[in-house]
Amino acid sequence: MTFSDTQEQGAAGDMPPRLSHRQITTVMSGLVLGMFLGALDQTVVSSALRTIADDLHGLTAQAWVTTAYLITATIATPLYGKLSDIHGRRPVYLAAIALFTVGSLLCGCATSIYELAVFRAVQGLGGGGLMSLSMTIVADITTPRERGRYQGYFMAVFGGASIVGPLVGGAFADRADLLGIAGWRWIFLINVPLAAAAAVAIMRVLRFPHRRVRHRIDYAGALALAVGLVPLLTVAEQGRVWGWGSSRALLMYAIGVVGLAVFLVVERRSGDAALLPPDLFRIRTFRLGVGLHFVVGIGMFGAMTTLPLYLQLVRGMSPIAAGLATLPTVAANLAVTLLTGRMIARTGRFKVHLVAGVGSFTAAMLVFATLRVDSPLWHAALGMALMGAGLGASMQTLTTLAQCEVPRTDMGAATASVNFFRSNGGTVGTAAFLSILFTTAAGSIAERLAEARHDPAYRRLLAQPDNAHALTGVLRPGGGVNLEDSAFLRTLDPSAALPFLEGYVTSMRIVFLTGAAVSLAAFALAAWRVPDLTLSDE
Repeated sequence: MTFSDTQEQGAAGDMPPRLSHRQITTVMSGLVLGMFLGALDQTVVSSALRTIADDLHGLTAQAWVTTAYLITATIATPLYGKLSDIHGRRPVYLAAIALFTVGSLLCGCATSIYELAVFRAVQGLGGGGLMSLSMTIVADITTPRERGRYQGYFMAVFGGASIVGPLVGGAFADRADLLGIAGWRWIFLINVPLAAAAAVAIMRVLRFPHRRVRHRIDYAGALALAVGLVPLLTVAEQGRVWGWGSSRALLMYAIGVVGLAVFLVVERRSGDAALLPPDLFRIRTFRLGVGLHFVVGIGMFGAMTTLPLYLQLVRGMSPIAAGLATLPTVAANLAVTLLTGRMIARTGRFKVHLVAGVGSFTAAMLVFATLRVDSPLWHAALGMALMGAGLGASMQTLTTLAQCEVPRTDMGAATASVNFFRSNGGTVGTAAFLSILFTTAAGSIAERLAEARHDPAYRRLLAQPDNAHALTGVLRPGGGVNLEDSAFLRTLDPSAALPFLEGYVTSMRIVFLTGAAVSLAAFALAAWRVPDLTLSDE
């Protein structure tokens, strides 16, 4: 029986076709290119973000570059699930690639940090479909037990992107000019040929029949969700500037709460057409899966945004060196992802891997919280290995948990919901962690500078011409500091820079302890609430 024959028989029945391993891997050969495109973009940008922010004079506003992408990806993700159920996976997947490509071209032309954030939002509209649709298609063509194995391949692709991304991002960021264009701009422009290759691959291999599901698109819900999320995420980013109790912040809180309340009302009235179908939340495993994705996403994205800043700001590494330094995360993630996927496929049990993964991630946050200015690199590498292993064991098992009892007719909406909650957690984590970091860093640095200035030797050090020039515009008359651009740390005498570095480390310690507390809550929820199920092989 041929692949086409199998597909036609499956299309005629109630159940999807049961494909062989070879047939599944043929389909996945196209999906991994789309997954790689989205994953590579995130890791490339994170490793070069400091260089980009310095060049565009917006270091403290850099969270917008990541947050804007995550906001639009978060809101678009549930829509992709519904649209692909109606119109088919392939045309919707190709539309996501096209949007992502347009956003990449615009990002390569940005002239300010806020303009870059707007263009990243366009990228996010496409990126929201790349991840969720890949996992939805795998869920379409595999049994619950098999999913861990094949989703493990996706995690391995993400791990490979984590290796290539920081190196490529660092290499571009280290180049002031390439073919007459600033080096960091190539981080976005390189997406264009990659997207073209992914689109060709998807058109060739993603050809299994589509069984149309009659859904209505919940545009009212999408609008209400945007009204609810955007103000709350905006105040998470700008609260340190406006003041958390300022009139503008209070207005954002009010609009956000009203928007989310309207969203809940709209979803209840929309029934099966809802972006997040209420019936899905009656399924215990789905409820636990998306809830844990949200909580773990807060810690994961927060840590992945803060750790490169430690390596570059505090340790003084170049972007490419910082990318190489994260190899322990990638190696551990790759090894544990593949091992966990095979063990789940063999035994059908996944809870033990989920709990161990979240526990390992919590331990990583505690290790990062003990870092100092002069900590040896193996200290950070230990935390990275624990983080990589934790994510490798937990992310695929959380997706498996959320999908395992969902009807196949709702798989698109369910998988999109999984990615929605993870992205939402990532948006909250990135905005909140960087907000905590830069809210506390200025005060921590000013306090240490005040202490250091009691020493006459340090005052003489600051008065030296080279140091005084480096600190022009950084030291404010009232004793405060301007942290919009960190480039001065590259030329400042190491002894003169010590109070700045210690201030950054103190603030990062607060960030990582916050991440540990969030991850510990996820660990408790996973250990005591997740049922110890055995997955079906049908």
